[in-house]
Amino acid sequence: MLSSCRHWRAHATRMLSMTDKLRLDKWLWAARFYKTRSLAAQEIGKGRVLVNDQLAKPAREVAVGDNICVRKEDPPIRVLVKALSAVRGPAPVARLLYEETSESIAARERAAEMRRLAPEPAQGITAGRPTKRDRRLIDQMRGK
Repeated sequence: MLSSCRHWRAHATRMLSMTDKLRLDKWLWAARFYKTRSLAAQEIGKGRVLVNDQLAKPAREVAVGDNICVRKEDPPIRVLVKALSAVRGPAPVARLLYEETSESIAARERAAEMRRLAPEPAQGITAGRPTKRDRRLIDQMRGK
């Protein structure tokens, strides 16, 4: 998987050491949770991102070992920070920056299964949309 990344060596040299810290919005952008840093900062400001189960600000520094909860979808994604990177790399490299918790994976799988088993919303509509003739009859009955 890593061999398919053309710039893996260049990206590896840009990864930060274990003692460094990085802004939360920058890490979320580099880990590809959000498309832009400003979008990440907006979501953090709305309270949709928690660090160690506490509300955070975009400038909050994250370190290796922090727990981050991202509420983008119905079951929130909970990840453990494994590495820091100040640059946005390809998706396989970004995936190395975090590890999703087993509880988060199980919750997302349960939600996907519930969506799959849910009844089709349009199934209750049997006759469908009224035809022009049906509309005329309805109008006649209403006295229009």
